[in-house]
Amino acid sequence: MVMASDLNNEGIMVRVWPRYALIWVPRCGRRIVLATLLILPICLLALCAAMPASAQRYPTQPIKLVVPYPPGGFNDTLGRTLAAKLPAALGQSVIVDNRPGAGTIIGTEIVANAQPDGYTLLINSFAFTANPGLYGARLSYDPVKHFAPIIHAASTPNILVVHPSVPAQSVKELIALAKAKPGKLNYGSAGNGSSNHLAMELLKHRARIDLRHVPYKGSAPAVRDLLSGQIQGMFDNVPNVLGHIKAGKLRALAVSGSKRLALLPALPTMVEAGVADFDVTVWFGLLAPANTPPEVIERLHAETRKVLEQPEVQARFAAQGVESVGSSTADFAALIRAETAKWIEIVRVTGVAPD
Repeated sequence: MVMASDLNNEGIMVRVWPRYALIWVPRCGRRIVLATLLILPICLLALCAAMPASAQRYPTQPIKLVVPYPPGGFNDTLGRTLAAKLPAALGQSVIVDNRPGAGTIIGTEIVANAQPDGYTLLINSFAFTANPGLYGARLSYDPVKHFAPIIHAASTPNILVVHPSVPAQSVKELIALAKAKPGKLNYGSAGNGSSNHLAMELLKHRARIDLRHVPYKGSAPAVRDLLSGQIQGMFDNVPNVLGHIKAGKLRALAVSGSKRLALLPALPTMVEAGVADFDVTVWFGLLAPANTPPEVIERLHAETRKVLEQPEVQARFAAQGVESVGSSTADFAALIRAETAKWIEIVRVTGVAPD
């Protein structure tokens, strides 16, 4: 509480609850000081009232995590991990909402157009930064301007896998087979702009081969068709194919990143397999609509990072070939800018277009 009284020549007595302070002010300025002190409490109350409710007591209702992929892939796994762990810290339930389709554009648009209050968030990955190169001005959102990065949660390379019936034991043999049968081999992907789509298009460009793209609404249905022999091969995230590789249901030829996998140490990188200048690493992260209050972003970042630092979560991710990251919001924003620019250039050079 702020109170003031004029004490003539002695100065002005100011009471800031619960103590008093004596301030000497020349008589000519006392009316201004008194008026200011009387108005100050009103201004402070107005400021508090003007603060967004989300910033004062977030969260006060359930939080929705939009995953623009179907159940079964690691984006969904990450979403469900956070949905299980965050309520204990936030005091509210967290609900996963799978919205696959149109190369993740449908689910991403939902969050881009949501209220920036922290109650509708996005779990996204590689396609988020690849789609600007593929769709350009046709996209209704900009990954940099229309979203607030919260945290880079995890990363993993892809693995190039083929059905056991494909007569290729290495990347070189697969390239030779594709050159002998141009346009006859089909490969699947999680949809236009996905990491497995653009990784294969990059291989086509580097090796000068012709493969036919079959886009799916997520990795899970693509892997199902690969296991049944409906398609012949694909790149995919480690957790989506690792079990099938170990079971002998798929044959692994190479890893798309810059280093070998600890889980499959004998598997070469694409560069080691003979494809120059090839490095595709998949990131997974959490984002909010642009203009979400900074206090909300900070709270979500802090609590999500605590989840990612839990040994049980890190061990579960590592068992699937996924590295837990937990970067700062600034580092995540820098990654989004860099990856967007990188894939705009690769799409331009390779000439790839959505199917």
